Amino acid sequence: MPSSSTPGSVLLAPSPAEQKYDFKYYLASAASGGICCSITHGALCPVDVVKTRVQLDPVKYNSGLIGGMRQVVAEEGAMALTTGLGATAFGYFVQGWIKFGGVEFFKIQALNAVGEEKAWNNKTAIYLGSSAAAETIADIFLCPLEAVRIRSVSDPNFCDGLADGFAKMLKADGIGGFYAGLFPMFFKQVPYTMAKFAVQGETADAAYASMGKTPSELSSTTNLAISLGSGVIAGVAAAIISHPADTLLSKINKAGAGGDGPMMTRMMNIAREVGFVNLCTVGLLPRCVMIGTLTAGQFGLFDTVMPLLGASKFHFHDPNSH
Repeated sequence: MPSSSTPGSVLLAPSPAEQKYDFKYYLASAASGGICCSITHGALCPVDVVKTRVQLDPVKYNSGLIGGMRQVVAEEGAMALTTGLGATAFGYFVQGWIKFGGVEFFKIQALNAVGEEKAWNNKTAIYLGSSAAAETIADIFLCPLEAVRIRSVSDPNFCDGLADGFAKMLKADGIGGFYAGLFPMFFKQVPYTMAKFAVQGETADAAYASMGKTPSELSSTTNLAISLGSGVIAGVAAAIISHPADTLLSKINKAGAGGDGPMMTRMMNIAREVGFVNLCTVGLLPRCVMIGTLTAGQFGLFDTVMPLLGASKFHFHDPNSH
């Protein structure tokens, strides 16, 4: 049955035997990923500003998420909460384009390589491998934009926008300054993305199994609710796993952080100064709020935008289910 006539087909693509996954499909999934990541990260920019401030200066910003927002607004005005918005929106459009498009590409290629039954039996491993590969590529493009964003949040007077920030960082630190946080970004983003896609997939599968239904047997509204709910769970799990590296990434982009020397030496210095418990806990609650909301929004938007671009999201199919 064609996907367009199947209730809830927004979240369920036909089996690979019925639909050709070609360049247009990958382009639609990449564009959907770029749109969903840009919108969600851009909308949560105020939360990210406070989170970054808490990580960089926990002594000053010690009154929680709402208190931190009030403190920033009182001292610098409401517009301070939009600091780094341009870098955030553009950077995460690029990252989302590569990440979501890459995950779709790699998982479908894995299915083509091993067959539908083996892919179904090993779908979690395929999600983990596909998301790790896609995120690694995406981070190479995201890292310079994230470096500018963090520098502008830590020093509100540093630049007057994305282009100005790039020019000033290039003059002050050279090309290497844009990639000072690349390895901590890998440590943060790759496990985060692996957890996000695997946990969301497994949670959604468990929800469908508990109802004894497949997505095609449910309404698009129910499918969307499952996508959003599983996205929240996946986001919180991914936030906890990636938080220590996220804190390191925020600190290593701060001028002079960790002293001089190679980046790994600076990272070790920062880790020793901050302490393991603080690395894992400082700023964790706002990050869980941010990433849980963000991840739910991403999967919901992705599954909504895909059909608007003429595609239906690929799902693994159990060949023995019918």
